[in-house]
Amino acid sequence: MSIFLNEKSRVIVSGMTGSEGSKHTRRMLGAGTQIVGGVTPGKGGQSVDFSDVGASAIPVFDSVAQAMAETGADVTVVFVPPKFAKAAVLEAIDAGIGLCVVITEGIPVHDTIAFWTHAQQGLRAGQTRIIGPNCPGLITPGASNAGIIPPDIASSGPIGLVSKSGTLTYQMMYELGDLGFSSCVGIGGDPVIGTTHIDCLAAFEADPDTAAMVMIGEIGGDAEERAAAYIAEHVAKPVVAYVAGFTAPEGKTMGHAGAIISGSAGTAQAKKEALEAVGVKVGKTPSETARLMREIVESL
Repeated sequence: MSIFLNEKSRVIVSGMTGSEGSKHTRRMLGAGTQIVGGVTPGKGGQSVDFSDVGASAIPVFDSVAQAMAETGADVTVVFVPPKFAKAAVLEAIDAGIGLCVVITEGIPVHDTIAFWTHAQQGLRAGQTRIIGPNCPGLITPGASNAGIIPPDIASSGPIGLVSKSGTLTYQMMYELGDLGFSSCVGIGGDPVIGTTHIDCLAAFEADPDTAAMVMIGEIGGDAEERAAAYIAEHVAKPVVAYVAGFTAPEGKTMGHAGAIISGSAGTAQAKKEALEAVGVKVGKTPSETARLMREIVESL
């Protein structure tokens, strides 16, 4: 089992003909992802050769709706520049695609608010799950990879991983790679994102093949505190966590646009205390967090 993405997922890539889209399409294909098309307005009818990874001619379409009609796609991965990202995501929502993974970094927050609000309203309300923006995407090891997560650092297994940070996603996958993961989801660290920690925790709790979860957060906002409250009420499976930013200076934005603290609000210590208060074990380093999860899995 997995969450949001599996071996049957039919993936299209918005921006496949660009340099980043092409590079990561090749990587996704190499990981076994079922990529059925790309979308670049004005280039419909063309195809891109990926024969070096076993896909000789991936068709390009002018729109997401056309790509879905022709290929049965249910996932799109967005690799378009920030100034075009809002239009690309709105188009995907209007087409009714089930999952839209927004890799693009640097999208203005008001653009994210606009497409997130659009996804929750009107005839298409709740039909499209958005992951990101400014995220590495998600992977179900051995089945499918939608985004930029390295596919060769982890195997399939019982751990579910949700993370704000791309690089910490990779590190945790590497450190627990021998135990393996059901799915790993990088939700992004912008102030406004689509899928949240809570969404992933709920999905992992419902997944019969996920036995335990790792949650990676960071300073800024109150997402981790809200996740702690959700865990207390709705999560029975063991959860361990890591909160990046214990040494971050007050009032500074650290890396991600959402990682800003003010006074005691949004600090790593406050988040750690909120999580520990509901029974979540919190590591002070990624390696300590991995060790805590290893102990849990080996005791199951």
